[in-house]
Amino acid sequence: MERTRARATVFLMLFLGNLGNALEVPLDLPQPPTITHQSPKDFIIDPRENIVIHCDAKGKPHPSFSWTRNGTHFDIDQDPKATMRPHSGTLVVDISGEKVESYEGVYQCTARNEHGTAVSNNIVIRQSRSPLWSKERNEPIIVQEGVSLVLQCRPPAGLPPPIIFWMNINFQRLPQSSRVSQALNGDLYFSNVLKEDSRNDYICYARFPHTQTIQQKQPITVTVLNLDAINETVAALYNETDFLSDGSAEERRPTFLIPSGSSSSKMVLRGQVLELECIAEGLPTPEVSWSKVSGEFPAKRTSFLHFQKTLRIVDVSEADAGEYRCTARNRLASVHHTIRVTVKAAPYWISTPRNLVLAPRERGNLICRASGTPKPTITWAMNGIPIENSPKDPSRKVEGDTIIFEEVQTGSSAVYQCHASNEYGYLLSNAFVNVLSETPRVLTPANKVYQVIRNSRALLDCSSFGSPIPKITWFKDSRSSTLDGDPYVLHENGTLEIHVAQALNSGKYTCVARNSLGISENHVYLEVKEPTRILKQPEYKVVQRNRNVVFECKVKHDPSLIPTMTWVKDNGELPDDERFVVDSDSLTINDVSENDAGTYTCIMVTTLDQDSASAELTVVEQPDPPTDLELTDQKPRSVQLTWIPGDEHNSPIHMFVIQYADSLHHHGHWHNLTVVPGIKTTAHLKLSPYVHYTFRVLALNAVGLSNPSLPSRVYKTNPSAPDENPSGVDGFGTEHDNLVISWKPMSGHQANGPGLHYKVMWRQKDVDKEWTSVTVANVSKFMVSGTPTFTPYEVQVQAINDYGIGPEPAVVTGHSGEDLPMQAPDTVQVLVLNSSLAEVHWEPVPPKTVRGRLKGYKVYYWRERSLHKHNPHHVEQQVLTFSGNKSHGMLPGLQPYSLYLFNVRVFNGKGEGPASSNQQFETPEGVPGRPSFLRITNPNLDSLTLEWGPPYDRNGRLTGYTLKYQTVNISDVLGPVEELALPANETSVTLLNLKYSTRYKFYFNAKTGQGAGPVVTEEAATIMDEAMAARQVDIATQGWFIGLMCAIALLILVLLIICFIQRNKGGKYPVKEKEDAHTDPEFQPMKEDDCTFGEYSDTEDHKPLKGSRTPSNGTVHRDNSDDSLVDYGGDGGDGQFNEDGSFIGQYSGKSSARDTAGGHESSEAPSPVNTSAMNSFV
Repeated sequence: MERTRARATVFLMLFLGNLGNALEVPLDLPQPPTITHQSPKDFIIDPRENIVIHCDAKGKPHPSFSWTRNGTHFDIDQDPKATMRPHSGTLVVDISGEKVESYEGVYQCTARNEHGTAVSNNIVIRQSRSPLWSKERNEPIIVQEGVSLVLQCRPPAGLPPPIIFWMNINFQRLPQSSRVSQALNGDLYFSNVLKEDSRNDYICYARFPHTQTIQQKQPITVTVLNLDAINETVAALYNETDFLSDGSAEERRPTFLIPSGSSSSKMVLRGQVLELECIAEGLPTPEVSWSKVSGEFPAKRTSFLHFQKTLRIVDVSEADAGEYRCTARNRLASVHHTIRVTVKAAPYWISTPRNLVLAPRERGNLICRASGTPKPTITWAMNGIPIENSPKDPSRKVEGDTIIFEEVQTGSSAVYQCHASNEYGYLLSNAFVNVLSETPRVLTPANKVYQVIRNSRALLDCSSFGSPIPKITWFKDSRSSTLDGDPYVLHENGTLEIHVAQALNSGKYTCVARNSLGISENHVYLEVKEPTRILKQPEYKVVQRNRNVVFECKVKHDPSLIPTMTWVKDNGELPDDERFVVDSDSLTINDVSENDAGTYTCIMVTTLDQDSASAELTVVEQPDPPTDLELTDQKPRSVQLTWIPGDEHNSPIHMFVIQYADSLHHHGHWHNLTVVPGIKTTAHLKLSPYVHYTFRVLALNAVGLSNPSLPSRVYKTNPSAPDENPSGVDGFGTEHDNLVISWKPMSGHQANGPGLHYKVMWRQKDVDKEWTSVTVANVSKFMVSGTPTFTPYEVQVQAINDYGIGPEPAVVTGHSGEDLPMQAPDTVQVLVLNSSLAEVHWEPVPPKTVRGRLKGYKVYYWRERSLHKHNPHHVEQQVLTFSGNKSHGMLPGLQPYSLYLFNVRVFNGKGEGPASSNQQFETPEGVPGRPSFLRITNPNLDSLTLEWGPPYDRNGRLTGYTLKYQTVNISDVLGPVEELALPANETSVTLLNLKYSTRYKFYFNAKTGQGAGPVVTEEAATIMDEAMAARQVDIATQGWFIGLMCAIALLILVLLIICFIQRNKGGKYPVKEKEDAHTDPEFQPMKEDDCTFGEYSDTEDHKPLKGSRTPSNGTVHRDNSDDSLVDYGGDGGDGQFNEDGSFIGQYSGKSSARDTAGGHESSEAPSPVNTSAMNSFV
């Protein structure tokens, strides 16, 4: 992600420019003229428009203007076509109906008042010219192929010079290259000509930029001939034309067409553009390169044009002087040319003279320094007159480029002109000397507010004027000390700079301007703001077309600055499209299209700074389908397929999927043939005989598959014998006396030809030596009848078509059909391992008696009955299967203390054999089940009776029961455990000596000889003593108690109503009355006997305070939404509120006189009585 950060302080940039400005004298003070605006030195005018030569100046009094033309006075009053604009020296000449040539010349403006005279530059006025091309007849040019050629343009001289380009008769630019290019003078150069250069409309055009006119040369005809193909009679046809070539077009070494010779020289002025060119001819076309002898090109100012034939350096400096070498090279040789460049310079300023404001008897200097090559001559003038011809002034001394003033006197104000000139140009600058006595004045507006961003530079302006020049000092807030030294910098013009402004630098600043005549001061304010920062930048996004994308841009800024969020795309405005939704901190693009890809930048701008962050959006989608499918290298069983990939849409193609359709066998159905990597565009495809192939290609990238390409042409392969046999061959029986041979039919694609059928072969394994065979049609199985039961057979299936038989088929072993097993397992035994698990053993049956593929053995078993007389008799048969040739197995999950019967059977694919004789076994005792029920009856003060039923599953002989119990209090804490053993023949027990009104928890289970069974639990409680219960309810049922409670409730209700009515009298609090009347009445504290304020009157409706509530416990609490006086008095402090002390002592969130045991009493007004709450209290 790209990210840029820019900090700009708009106000301060103005003052950065002021640090070096010339002295400005307020216009209400006397001062000599100053030229403020003038036309450029070289002024080319359009003859269709009036001549306007600008000259504006300021001064006190306002200056008058006059003009000279070609060094003599130009009397405007005598020329009816010339006028000057009001309050200005700008000269306007109406040239309608006049010859412009009569007003060409050198003009100079003069502005004068009683304090001096200023003059403008010499302004050269010239008329723009765009002359017509001289009429000429261009003879046809015939050249031999391979030779060089120059087509001359020679445009008419214009002012300014025209721009040259070559076009054809249809106004289309002629193509240029390293072989054909235009020179700087406009001529068209051919390093060597080709047959295709022949044409009859080579036209040179000249565009004159000032008048926006275009002139064209007569067309030139060029014919390029191959002399080897021309006989002498053809040459005779052109006996009246110039024949520019003799000899054959052989390869030749490079030579320079321009410049000529091995070296040349060029002079260029400093600051102008240096253009060097080298154009060479040769065959093959030479390539041109450049180098600087003993130096490097200035990288940022150098460019190569016209196919490296032109070297261009802009803003030339003295360092660009030296030798430049161009080299032309082809495969035969290379040639060099050296250009010696010298740099001259018209005068340019080192330092211009600045205006001087001096007090009487002060001293000062005017300095005028210029440089150039050759070194310019410096001369001075005063009020437009050479200084040597001006009145002598003893306080003035001229020393070359400096005028020194000593103890100037009042009345010696003047404007001085500095002239710097050499043979390449001149410079002129005005500077006045103004002698004044003036008290200081600060020109910066008073109370100006400067805003800067923290950590940026702050510049506080103190522009001032006075004569003598005032001294500036700065103070901050209290004037304890002057601001001098780190972090402050005081500039010469009075500006105070803070390099890195911080929040503590905010405040009031005072600048003081002081000279010998007086003092002046000004106040400004500095506010240091927090910078704008992007906290969450937009992130790089890859999104599929037609999806939505969101760029987030969360920003933190100074809260006092108003931010503006702007989004741009590729540094331009967002498209005017409703799909682009800009929110306060995000940009959403709905239904993204491919054109939305680009770089998106969020820019947060305030009045002082800005921050920006960018992220790129890449739009992806599935590729475009491949195109231009072509079949090459065609062979009987293979072909080469090539294609051109479609657009990837910013997601690289991973692979190409090649599909085929067979119009002969499955018309319209496409099948995958192969895949190739995405970097390939060709595939070698193996083919099958007797198929009419059509191919297509799909491209796959991370987004998905492209649409299919257009189908290729049909490619037909010839039929042949089958290459393969059917797959999935198997032999099995469906009955005990048959064999079914099956296979997977071959497709038309596999058949290799018409007439597909199969040869089916079989023989009994290890018995028959010869194969029995049969030929069948294109089916999938064949049945052989009369086979022995479950006998192994070898089978084969071979493919055959009209063109031959398939390869030797593989031999597959199968079996004829199975029959039910004939024999039951022998020697069946059982071993009881525990009360729920037994192990069964048997002798496996002989393999011959299985009569099929042995699948395993099944054990059928069932519980005949329980060994306990009380349990009911029931039979539920279960089966366990043991796969494979097993001889034993486990019977889990048996019921203890039970009689079981079982038998064993063998089974194969056909079914089960006969069962073995039934065997039986008994399981030993186990732990009993849980008691069938547990009930607690007859609760008394100190006893409980428990009744139970024996377990449904006794699993043996019961030996007794165990009862455990313990107390449970109201907190569910358990007491100590008591245990009691009970005989097996009991079904109830009564527990005595229990605690009255106590809850008990009971744990009860049965036991056999193997141990205790699971526990059943119950809870019950003894009853309460009647006498105690009567005592507890007597008071609640007494009439006197009920009456007392009602009386108390009624009394509280009456007191609350009285308090509420008293408090709501009057419409204002005393505080409110005081605020409305702006007086200081005395307030009485709240009366404790009636809950009212001493001076509380109600002139409005008796309405309850909005939002107040009365809770059911009779106390009044402050609600969160109430405007309680506690809010005004603080958190229970001294009750103070305003700075004037108007609330002190009148209200308090906490009063020692009214503290209650329950905490602080609320200071808000009570609510209306909540009758429902009071009823609930009663």
